[in-house]
Amino acid sequence: MERRPKRPNRKAEQVEQYSRNNYNKPLTTNQGINIANDENTLKAGERGPSLLEDFMMREKLSHFDRERIPERVVHARGYGAYGTFRVYESQKALTKAHFLQDPSLETPVFLRFSEVAGSKGAAETVRDVRGFALKFYTEEGNFDLVGNNIPVFFIQDGVKFPDLIHAVKPEPNNEIPQASTAHDNFWDFIANNEESAHMMMWIMSDRTIPRSFRTMEGFGVHTFRLVNEAGKAHFVKFHWKPKAGLHSLVWDESQKLSGVDPDFHRRDLWNVIEAGGEAIWELGIQVIEEKDEFSFDFDILDSTKLWPEEEIPVRIIGEMRLNRNVENVFAETEQVALHPGNIVPGIDFTDDPLLQTRLFSYTDTQLYRVGTNHQDLPINRPICPFHNNQRDGAMRYIVDKGKVNYHKNSLWNNTPYEVDPNKGGFVTYPEKVKGVKIRKTAQSFLNHYSQARLFWNSMSSWERDHIANAFSFELGKVMSKSVRKQMINQIGRVSTELATVVANQIGVNPPTTTESKERRISPALSMANQPESVQWLKVGVLLTEGFDGPETKRVVDRLKSEGVQVEYLSEKQAKVDGTNQISFIPDASFLTGSPLLYDSIYVAGGKNPDAYSVGQMEYFIREQFVHYKPIGVAKNVEPILMKLGIVGKEGVLVNQNEDFLQNYLTALGKQRFFART
Repeated sequence: MERRPKRPNRKAEQVEQYSRNNYNKPLTTNQGINIANDENTLKAGERGPSLLEDFMMREKLSHFDRERIPERVVHARGYGAYGTFRVYESQKALTKAHFLQDPSLETPVFLRFSEVAGSKGAAETVRDVRGFALKFYTEEGNFDLVGNNIPVFFIQDGVKFPDLIHAVKPEPNNEIPQASTAHDNFWDFIANNEESAHMMMWIMSDRTIPRSFRTMEGFGVHTFRLVNEAGKAHFVKFHWKPKAGLHSLVWDESQKLSGVDPDFHRRDLWNVIEAGGEAIWELGIQVIEEKDEFSFDFDILDSTKLWPEEEIPVRIIGEMRLNRNVENVFAETEQVALHPGNIVPGIDFTDDPLLQTRLFSYTDTQLYRVGTNHQDLPINRPICPFHNNQRDGAMRYIVDKGKVNYHKNSLWNNTPYEVDPNKGGFVTYPEKVKGVKIRKTAQSFLNHYSQARLFWNSMSSWERDHIANAFSFELGKVMSKSVRKQMINQIGRVSTELATVVANQIGVNPPTTTESKERRISPALSMANQPESVQWLKVGVLLTEGFDGPETKRVVDRLKSEGVQVEYLSEKQAKVDGTNQISFIPDASFLTGSPLLYDSIYVAGGKNPDAYSVGQMEYFIREQFVHYKPIGVAKNVEPILMKLGIVGKEGVLVNQNEDFLQNYLTALGKQRFFART
């Protein structure tokens, strides 16, 4: 694939200053000594012992021994890209944050996607919460919006975070299972921590098996404050809405993809950007005035609760476009230090107890994992100048001049100097605080089931089926019958129907608990009615010798004109000839390719249509069908559909009239046909 020129980006240009290209350069040590032989250690004779004085060997191996920094305890498996953000219109009434004022201003950003539970080598399509962590390189310093693809969380107070992660990680006695919540410890934690009831519904939904990074929503999770020039504050939640729509895999597909392509999500993003495309989200905010803080039947500071969009609408205020891949995953994606405590004037914290503990934990983690001077690394540096009296520490490479390194001072005219708030100096919002010192959960945080029930009420029939199947799979892997029973009773507080279905599947008695009385629905929570788009979807075209050249080319040209990616597959990765001297070279064979990698397949005709009825051809069609994806076939392939019993099924289209291409594109936009049996 031809690599497109990089788009201009202030942050990327800054990072470029620290980049180097070793092509056609002499090999040297880190001290600049030219290396004459990098293939052999220094020895006492050709077959003699190696000598400790070999400084070139020692430097090379000692650096290699330290090339990996400790991986993140959570969010270890991650991938990132650069882009830009711009606001649609000034948000001056809400905030004085500079990057939210001018619609003509493009703010550089870096976004890191991740999985929470798995280690760095885990597959990307496992069921898991996805990190959605963004660094804005603003003119006033870095603002990090460090969230997830789910708007709520497991716990209300961050002091319980180590317990949650200990429970979700592989069990310590045997280090099993990797990147999976389907085990006793995790569900024992959920069963005994009722505040997790809402989150358990989300993690058992298709939200935790996204189709791609590009089709995930993102959420700031916490309640923050926006503060304007007059010092007036509003409570706010941040939302990222994908322009490509909100789409997920199905469970069987996600499991198989873990083996077929464990890098499925990062490969998709990399390929789209390398081809000149962009991944696009709109930024939305929900806003509550301070006077309305206690006007709802939930506590707005509780991270296990969302703000229903029907009560507090999401206002779309800006757009983010990811359009530049990293040059080096370690130097950029692995070393990026994202921190919810990185804020700019106009944005401030609230008393959310989960947020408050994160403000400590992220700094502590980065000091341990990346180092004392992690903020000086190119990926973490702000684009605005920064000056202070912090000095020394491991890997300090800034050479600070002068004798003064303290405040206050007279020798340097008391510089670096404090900045007046009227000129941009940060001032913490003067929130009034009152209360006795106490370790206790607020009474307003104790309703654990109403929003879990709201989520269940809002699901379509196929989403409910998937949630029931997910619970049945996960709890079916739990060995402790006691934990299974506890979980059925907890699910029963959300839905007696759901709990009874799952209980029947896993061999325990129906629930003895009573379900929540919540009867509202929130259509915004369902994935059933998403915008339809075909751009950057991938269609696999299956070829055999003698395919109808003009007709296949017509289909391919139309798909490409609509922004669809097309790849060719055949029995071998050698040229396949069609009629009218039209031929294609396959991108993959049936051995190296997989139907799981495509949003749809188009089966082109050939002089021997029987070839489609055996082996891999039939497998490709069947896998597409059972994963509810659209299928297009040439006219002479229809007998194979008849053999498989799928002729006329929803989303299965035969190229036999002029309406085929438009109907096929419509089916592609829908992406899944869950009415199929």
